[in-house]
This record gives sequence, structure tokens and C-alpha cells, in this order.
Amino acid sequence: MAYVSGRQVKVGDYVCFKSDVEQGGKIVEINGNDLTLHNPTGFEGGYIGGSTHTVENARDCWLEGNSI
Repeated sequence: MAYVSGRQVKVGDYVCFKSDVEQGGKIVEINGNDLTLHNPTGFEGGYIGGSTHTVENARDCWLEGNSI
């Protein structure tokens, strides 16, 4: 069970995060507080740019419309 912006999230939810730039992805797996995110067109930036999957900690994410 993971919480983002004080709300429990589940597989299929969309969350935002910052890795070089603010971006987002759909949760495809939850492992504790680690969220595996997917973006079919690939993420941006020098660190994860081009990857279609990334693992981000739930505390580093937010729901669209919520500030960091």
C-alpha cells in the first residue's frame, strides 16, 4: 500500500514526479513505497530519457493538480 499526496494509490493511477523535468506516468506495479511507472512514449531528461519504465518512491511523487 503506497500513498501519494495523502491518497492511497493503486495500479492504473497516474502520478507526477521530477527527474530532470516534471513528468508523469501510469503506475504498473507497487512494491512497498516503490512505484513502477510507465510512459509509452518514453520519459524525458538526461537520467531516464527514452526509458518507458522507471521506479520512483511514492514520497517523491504527487497527484496532478497538487504541488510538490
